[in-house]
Amino acid sequence: MDLLKTLVDKGLRRELPTREEALAVLATSDDDVLDVVAAAGKVRRHWFGRRVKLNYLVNLKSGLCPEDCSYCSQRLGSKAEILKYTWLKPEDASQAAAAGLAGGAKRVCLVASGRGPTDRDVDRVSQTIKTIKEQNEQVEVCACLGLLSDGQAERLREAGADAYNHNLNTSESTYGDITTTHTYADRVDTVNKAHAAGLSACSGLIAGMGESDEDLVDVVFSLRELDPDSVPVNFLIPFEGTPLAKEWNLTPQRCLRILAMVRFVCPDVEVRIAGGREVHLRTMQPLALNLANSIFLGDYLTSEGQAGKADLEMIADAGFEVEGAGEVTLPEHRATAAAGGCGSHESAGCGSGSGCGSHEGADVCGTAATPAAQEARTDLVAVRRRGAGTDLAPNA
Repeated sequence: MDLLKTLVDKGLRRELPTREEALAVLATSDDDVLDVVAAAGKVRRHWFGRRVKLNYLVNLKSGLCPEDCSYCSQRLGSKAEILKYTWLKPEDASQAAAAGLAGGAKRVCLVASGRGPTDRDVDRVSQTIKTIKEQNEQVEVCACLGLLSDGQAERLREAGADAYNHNLNTSESTYGDITTTHTYADRVDTVNKAHAAGLSACSGLIAGMGESDEDLVDVVFSLRELDPDSVPVNFLIPFEGTPLAKEWNLTPQRCLRILAMVRFVCPDVEVRIAGGREVHLRTMQPLALNLANSIFLGDYLTSEGQAGKADLEMIADAGFEVEGAGEVTLPEHRATAAAGGCGSHESAGCGSGSGCGSHEGADVCGTAATPAAQEARTDLVAVRRRGAGTDLAPNA
């Protein structure tokens, strides 16, 4: 397929595909999905070898968020029966993080629900970061606390934070359909604040919310322009009790095509399979490791993942290896730029730049029609009842 050869060549050169090429990846048929995976896998292996970075989530404060993000089980008005608790003490958060690190994680992601942190919250999280780093010198710490005010990113970096996560989630044109209490521009501003403070920016998307192929391409192209070091790809977990509970739009094959498109658009960036991989990729998770070089180990914020031991076995059985704490995740050109502390990268990396399969319902440009609803697999959605905020051992 000429399309895939072109995309591989561009990926090896860090050249941006055209929008038509990106759309054509999403429009390929299920019969071609293994060819798509094989092609994107060449780009993944060129920049990241067969290493898989493990990340571990610690939910510092769960539920009771004043924002109305339709996809979120912690949103205002959510009836999802999730764990609800206020801030973990620094020592409790450090203990939770230690479980993930013992399982092989090299990055801990500290997350708190809410619109954004107060200055007191930043103090609290800063102390948590220091406590974790005192006990684990090599660990990377990423904070995810919502919208940042001026000066807060700098304070988190001074406390030892390495990265900051704030996802764009969907395209700018449809953002208002999923959230009304803040804007797409607010999210972009927070990612830029993290960059400016010298933090490694982490920003991604959520697929499966009823968006079109054009929306997916729009948000991934916007992410490339923002130039984060890592792009988490979430697949919507349709929690009962949230507005998107009936949105079952994903098949394992579509998830693979989405991950491949992200890899082609952001070839040298840490692409992370985030929430929902067990729900939507299911038994095809190992194939996705040929596209993404990073996953979360164990459970997520409010839902359970597969057993941490199963994650490790999956990586080994698929012929990959867990990235060690002393290994540098990013390719040299990106790692060097990040080490400069200015929060910026070469424009040829995942920054700005200038790419035909067939599918039922596709037009001449290769743009697929919005996929039909898939079978609901509510049996695979399990609310987290262990780990942070509970007396039960975590899954790591």
